[in-house]
Amino acid sequence: MGFIKNMNERVKGFNIVDIKLAQGAAMFVALVIVKLIPRIMSINIWWFVGLLIVCTIRPMYVLFIKR
Repeated sequence: MGFIKNMNERVKGFNIVDIKLAQGAAMFVALVIVKLIPRIMSINIWWFVGLLIVCTIRPMYVLFIKR
């Protein structure tokens, strides 16, 4: 079994609390990185907006379009 397939099987056991805790952990990892490398926040805001859009495309597709 491949790595991605194995991880998908393990994640299927998550409930909403587990998912939100994982999202919170990812947010705190991002905050630690920003505290360690403060020059990251001097990047133009449009780079962050572009990355937000790129990262949102697939979840929105799966949520609204894919059946």
